[in-house]
Amino acid sequence: MKLTKSQKVDLKAALIAGTAAGIFSGFVKLGWENVLPPRTPERDAVNPPQTLLEQFGIPQKITRGTYTYSHQQMPWASFLMHFGFSTSFAIIYEVLAQYKPFIRKGSGAIFGLAIWVAFHIGIMPMMKTVPSPKDQPTEEHISEALGHIAWMWTNDIVGRELYRRLTEQK
Repeated sequence: MKLTKSQKVDLKAALIAGTAAGIFSGFVKLGWENVLPPRTPERDAVNPPQTLLEQFGIPQKITRGTYTYSHQQMPWASFLMHFGFSTSFAIIYEVLAQYKPFIRKGSGAIFGLAIWVAFHIGIMPMMKTVPSPKDQPTEEHISEALGHIAWMWTNDIVGRELYRRLTEQK
């Protein structure tokens, strides 16, 4: 959707649409990683969200804390980070797209790849949260790159449709 001069951005609708899209796409990315796991079990024993929190001084009793569901230990701190990241970037994407529609080029795929490059190839290796890109397995690059495309494509579809529904004239 391209805005005309007479149309105004409904920031509240963009925030709501981005939040909902981020939660939904967070589940998509988790599902993706169950089909194409990005890390070996050894490297995932302490996953990147846990490592990042520990780098910021959060104690392991929190970063590695779990809750039990269906007799399985689930990492709540990792999930908070996962959904926080997903929702934050979905909101950024949805709000930016209302002002700069070119952001939607590729229906989110280009934006998703840019986020993967920025974080998995750039920022997290520089911070030593994950190994250098050359030391990451090819399977990790494939899973993360394709997963970021699927994640942001989901944000694009869900966010765009929710924004449309929230702002359509009745």
